[in-house]
Amino acid sequence: MPGGRLTNEDRQHIAAGLAEGLGYAEIGRRLGRPASTIMREVSRNGGPDDYGADRAHEATRHRARRHKQARPPAPPIPDGGHGRDPQAVQGFTESFTALLVQQGLPRMEARVLACLYITDSGTLTAADLVQRLRVSPASISHAVAFLEQQGMLRRERAPGARRERYVIDDEIWLRSLLAALQMNEALVAASQRGAEILGVATPAGARLESSAELLLLVNEAFRQVMEQWRQSQAARSVVEKGVGGRQHLAEDAGG
Repeated sequence: MPGGRLTNEDRQHIAAGLAEGLGYAEIGRRLGRPASTIMREVSRNGGPDDYGADRAHEATRHRARRHKQARPPAPPIPDGGHGRDPQAVQGFTESFTALLVQQGLPRMEARVLACLYITDSGTLTAADLVQRLRVSPASISHAVAFLEQQGMLRRERAPGARRERYVIDDEIWLRSLLAALQMNEALVAASQRGAEILGVATPAGARLESSAELLLLVNEAFRQVMEQWRQSQAARSVVEKGVGGRQHLAEDAGG
């Protein structure tokens, strides 16, 4: 593809063009490549008099392997003082990222979300993410914009601070369910209207009516699950506050 990496077949065409005495511009035109690409390829692989397609292809593969091996390993993820096994944490992060990708999230967005998710504070700056994921600031910016649009994180800035922090919390999947609920409600309305227009007695109309019924049931289940989750979180908060209060009283008594 124009602009992509040269293939072995491309290099065979370059070698043939050089043998014919063609210039870089003509070879590039035939391959749909810029003349500068052909010139760099030939120059780094022996020049026009000593260019060999197979040798050039193997040399390029060797350089790619050497560059990959030379990259320093990614910095270990801090364990926050909890005595965690860094390798186990890294392994989980990679598998969790792969799961998010399977669920439809773009890979860079999945990496950012997983990185935030396994952080105890649930907050990181752009610089933190660049260092941990070893990607460009632009990649982080695009990923954060997408995740924020989906309601999967938010931005915050402490008073007087210059850097934004990206935050996730315990309600990340609740917001995802709410977004799905809103989408389903729009689909229900569209399906019901379609059934009326096409006629519920027709196959197409019946299909749309059936879809609306299913989505209504799904929405009702979503609402019940979210309400149960809110109640369980409220109950947990009451218990945690009670435990914290008793510990505080015990510390005061001991002091």
